[in-house]
Amino acid sequence: MAALTLFALAPAAYSHAQAATPRPLITGISHLSVYTADAAKSEDFYVHILGAVKRSDPENSAGSRYYFSPVQFVEVLPLPEGWTSVSRLDHVAFRTKSAEQLRKYLGAHDVAVPEKVESGSDGSRWFSVKDPEGNKVEFVQPPAKPEAVPVNPLSTHIIHVGYMVHNPAKEDAFFRTLLGFRPYWHGGMNDTVTQWISQQVPDGPDWLEYMVVGPPDSTGIPADMTQNRLGVMDHFSLGVFNMEKTVNLLYAGDRLTPRHSPPQIGRDGKWQLNMYDPDGTRAEIMEFQPSVKPCCSEFTAASPTK
Repeated sequence: MAALTLFALAPAAYSHAQAATPRPLITGISHLSVYTADAAKSEDFYVHILGAVKRSDPENSAGSRYYFSPVQFVEVLPLPEGWTSVSRLDHVAFRTKSAEQLRKYLGAHDVAVPEKVESGSDGSRWFSVKDPEGNKVEFVQPPAKPEAVPVNPLSTHIIHVGYMVHNPAKEDAFFRTLLGFRPYWHGGMNDTVTQWISQQVPDGPDWLEYMVVGPPDSTGIPADMTQNRLGVMDHFSLGVFNMEKTVNLLYAGDRLTPRHSPPQIGRDGKWQLNMYDPDGTRAEIMEFQPSVKPCCSEFTAASPTK
């Protein structure tokens, strides 16, 4: 990735670059893209357990998309031949009003961008870049008229995605300073250590969660990292209104997987339940609003309401 040299520029130069190439709206989560070693098992998890609608993948014909709304889905790709990494994450993706304008905006700020955006058979447009730690981040402009999907009684909203991060300050230079993401909440297993940092998109209620590991000068996947542990960090979250009704729905349909957590109030004060796809990627089900006061920090932006 090209160095994010804009942060060494004088404020006047930075302001001029922003004015010359304005950033288009970034409105929410588009999708999480993950690998699977068994497509049939993944289909059962995303369709039967989570209630998503399976469709073909305009971006990668070898993959499948599992839709929770007309513009939000999980993309499941076959595990590449010879893959040896414990990671099952390919990329995270955010929605934008204009993929081409955002590509030009990032290019004007010395981020390495592709020569052009790509287009799908569904009318969507997208491009990808690398964040400061080398993670693939995609920006998607949905079709002008997305194909409708049936309402999912479990959830119709991916409210956040998260992945492993070593250096939050470097990530902030990209997501907050350059793209305009906003602080939402941060916390950890105790009040003295920050392990999770949530950054809300600039123009909507969805957020990205840094899952912080290791010292900030470390890179790559730690040597002692397991596939299960990394799958806990590389995750997506479905928003729900009422956890009790959600658990009843899952239980009545025999949809609680063998590996799942009990319903519990997280450190952010929200009820949550965790399940895992066959390759260990975590699907977190979370109430939109906190039920009790959060630990560690207050919410500094409004939570999703639906």
